[in-house]
Amino acid sequence: MLVLGLDIGSRTVDAVWLEDGRVADHVVTDTGFDPRAVAEALLTRARFDRLVATGYGRHVARDAFGAEVVTEITAYARGAAHLFPGAGSVLDIGGQDTKVISLGEDGKVADFEMNDKCAAGTGRFLEVMARALGFGLDQMATEALTARSGVGISSMCTVFAESEVTGLVHRGEDRARIARGLHESVAGRTCTALGRVRARGPLVFAGGVANNAAMVELVRAGFDGDVLVPENAQTVGALGAALSASAANG
Repeated sequence: MLVLGLDIGSRTVDAVWLEDGRVADHVVTDTGFDPRAVAEALLTRARFDRLVATGYGRHVARDAFGAEVVTEITAYARGAAHLFPGAGSVLDIGGQDTKVISLGEDGKVADFEMNDKCAAGTGRFLEVMARALGFGLDQMATEALTARSGVGISSMCTVFAESEVTGLVHRGEDRARIARGLHESVAGRTCTALGRVRARGPLVFAGGVANNAAMVELVRAGFDGDVLVPENAQTVGALGAALSASAANG
């Protein structure tokens, strides 16, 4: 059986085609202004026998395409545990939300916390801060890694932090140090959330922000345990959605 798992997020739509437990294909594409149209285009890319969707747009896929649905927490936990058997926890920092998940010995969700009310500490937050610094997103991460210390950032609210960063730049503060301070703030907030759910290692770092080298370095420094980054970090949720069909069959 060939299962298509879709993760319809705020910034990207991710797809994984899973055949007999093996990934046959995967795609990451921008959500754009019409996530339904983007998802529909992916349905025509390759055949599938079963469709399972997750992410904030999963109900759109259910209503439009008859997809089965699974929560993001379940999908990310299942995808991470499949990629790294024995994983103790999962961190997903996406475009507009952050999920921290503690896994039990059986790989199932033991506890979780999700920040989906505010963009603070998410990929969107970092995008806005990069623009305020005059950097591209990848460049901001690179610059952050060159600085030995970061400038303290007092606010994690995207609007207030952008104003604060602009003020720091106008006062002549080193932009690399500001970039590091921003990453340190996000990493600190993230590690605090991991502590609240009693996350243990190994920690699987998934989502688009897992491609940010500065964030990976700082989370590793702040987390008491190994931090593992999947080769295709953005498709962990889509993989978990596809695996959910196999689990239902079992």
